[in-house]
Amino acid sequence: MDRLEAMSILLTAVEAGSLSAAGRRLGVPLATVSRKVSELEAHLGTRIFNRASRQLTPTDAGVAYIAACRRILDEVDEAERIAAGEFRTPKGDLIITAPIVFGRLHLLPVVTDFLRTYPEIDIRLVLADRMVDLLEDQVDVALRIGALPDSGLVAIRIGTIRQIVCASPAYLAEYGTPRDLDDLGRHVCVTFSGLATAGQWRFPSGSITPRTRLVVDTAEAAIDAAVAGVGITRVLCYQAAAAARAGTLQVLLEDLEPPPLPVNLVHTGERLLPLKLRAFLDFATPRVKAHLAEATCVFLWPKDRADAPA
Repeated sequence: MDRLEAMSILLTAVEAGSLSAAGRRLGVPLATVSRKVSELEAHLGTRIFNRASRQLTPTDAGVAYIAACRRILDEVDEAERIAAGEFRTPKGDLIITAPIVFGRLHLLPVVTDFLRTYPEIDIRLVLADRMVDLLEDQVDVALRIGALPDSGLVAIRIGTIRQIVCASPAYLAEYGTPRDLDDLGRHVCVTFSGLATAGQWRFPSGSITPRTRLVVDTAEAAIDAAVAGVGITRVLCYQAAAAARAGTLQVLLEDLEPPPLPVNLVHTGERLLPLKLRAFLDFATPRVKAHLAEATCVFLWPKDRADAPA
């Protein structure tokens, strides 16, 4: 069995959605595709796909093996290019994931510029406020906010993000401005369930359980509710940057903030990075850093300073 050929056929089947579609795409009989997959399964001693469904659904072992096949074939392709001493334009598909608001505001503009620069690379951008598993979901690179667990993943630090407490000027005019944590605990709050600390707001000097009147599952909704005067909310600084710039939200208790959260681009750390991934990391890292700095500066400069950014 030519395992590299079988792996290539397997990946085509996954991308095409069925064995028959893979046969049509490759111009080979369905029986050949089915035999190659069966040979791989016999070699592994386990099933790659569930046979109970008409859909091509990988088993748990199949998910890991498919991801490994993708990495192996990328490495072989790259190694052949290097050995031949050839220059090749980066091409292929990339899957990238990021939190919803950060991805839309700060990663998407970088991705669109990258696509213009590298016309032979296609990207699927997965925006989700959950921890996406890079191997299981076959993701090439993830933007992660917060401390990273110990793992075999490679992280590239691109900045930090503050957790801020904020409210509308109208709310503060009616109910007063909290001066400490005890005072904050007496105020009405809007809770964003996407933050890990939603149930308890932790600060270096202590913590409070917010007196929540409204729980929402997106940062945009929390900010809109706070702007409308429903209560005080806690979000990440980039999420409230536009409202702070417009003066519809005011940042509170800045001297009590916890240390900023780290922001990293994370990938699986193959020994030989695919050319397409290396191109994206080189392109995106300085640009996302710049976006982060621009978003953060809104909260670092008083509005009446002559040298404050516009």
